[in-house]
Amino acid sequence: MAQAMKIAIVDDEQDMRQSISQWLALSGYDTETFSSAEDALKVLGPDYPGIVISDIKMPGMDGIQLLKKLMGADSTLPVIMITGHGDVPMAVEAMRVGAFDFLEKPFNPDRMSELAKRASNARRLTLDNRALRRELSGGTQIMNKLIGASPVMERLREDILDLGQADGHVLIDGETGTGKTLVAHALHAVGSRAGKKFVLVSCAALEEEALGKRLFGPMMPEDSQLPAIEEARGGTLVLEDVEALSDTLQAKLLSVMNDQGTPAETRIVAISNLQEAGKTSEDVLRPDLFYRLAALRITMPPLRQRGEDILTLFTRLSEQFAEEYGCDAPQVSAQEAAQLLQAPWPGNVRQLINIAERAVLQSRRGSGTIASLLMSDHEEMQPVMTTEGKPLKEYVEAFERMLIDNTMRRHKGSIASVMDELCLPRRTLNEKMAKYGLQRSDYL
Repeated sequence: MAQAMKIAIVDDEQDMRQSISQWLALSGYDTETFSSAEDALKVLGPDYPGIVISDIKMPGMDGIQLLKKLMGADSTLPVIMITGHGDVPMAVEAMRVGAFDFLEKPFNPDRMSELAKRASNARRLTLDNRALRRELSGGTQIMNKLIGASPVMERLREDILDLGQADGHVLIDGETGTGKTLVAHALHAVGSRAGKKFVLVSCAALEEEALGKRLFGPMMPEDSQLPAIEEARGGTLVLEDVEALSDTLQAKLLSVMNDQGTPAETRIVAISNLQEAGKTSEDVLRPDLFYRLAALRITMPPLRQRGEDILTLFTRLSEQFAEEYGCDAPQVSAQEAAQLLQAPWPGNVRQLINIAERAVLQSRRGSGTIASLLMSDHEEMQPVMTTEGKPLKEYVEAFERMLIDNTMRRHKGSIASVMDELCLPRRTLNEKMAKYGLQRSDYL
């Protein structure tokens, strides 16, 4: 369950502060109150994990001045202003400065709760995207499904950062299970639309009529959401399985894109999941739509091209599942490491996740091998599955790196313990860690 968002209540009247706080606390929010703008500013920083509700008329620094300072520190922080009855000019000024919305006294508590919910959802999205952006740009804490030191993953991260800052529409294609939707989230998070709406629609999940209404409307009176193209206005609209769009809906989408002009008001990220052999999104989309969507393009690398990333991913995933199931992660032998590296991985990272979980479960039972898991997925495979021949040196180095990495993690960066377990002198261990880009600080 998501952690309750904070709500900072700023009002010089104690009764008003307490009544707002009590009402919102009943709705599940974590509230804190401040009697002055000056006191609030001591707490409200750029990464404040919540929203602000503030009166406009206060002695000393008033609500408009507070709003300006908050917008200067974090323009995405939702601030709901409370205005006096008939105080239209102040409400207009607050919205111009950047207020999320305003409440006019005397206000309906239900209206306040509804505004607080919308503002909190927007804030949670902003903070999640901001954290994701920091992980991506930091380069040392890349999210689990984007980790890897292979050249193709280095290039993918660079592409995400570059295209995230661009403003055009994007086409993401590649084999199933490679993480295309994750990359769509990342593109949104590192770009100028971070903190704005991120709307995802699976084009293959709905019949044509229902899909048309979901994308473009009109919605039925009982529907609580806007058409996706309106809901995502100013943000990012992700179309999964874009190849499932009918000719009619392709034409409608192109018309909407043409009406937006350049730069586009709403960025469209199309994800192609074509399964048919020999077919591409260019084959099934009308040419004018394809070239608009593919102005910027990311093709996801298949897992089999990521080399020793396979062992790194398997180790991280098996550790996570072992923690979840309350057991030790399975130790990978040299032969099993070679089998993981040589497997063709038609299901890519999604298949690797499945194999890692099953490996932990069978290890907990004390039976089974990684080879048996790989063969159960693809019965036609031989015990050692070869896709591309690699020099023996590459297999040896990949296994050696995985072994040192696993041992460092198990001993939490204790060099002495690792030297003892692997029977390595310190100088040799240091040289191998430098060779494989392993740093002791990552394990402490």
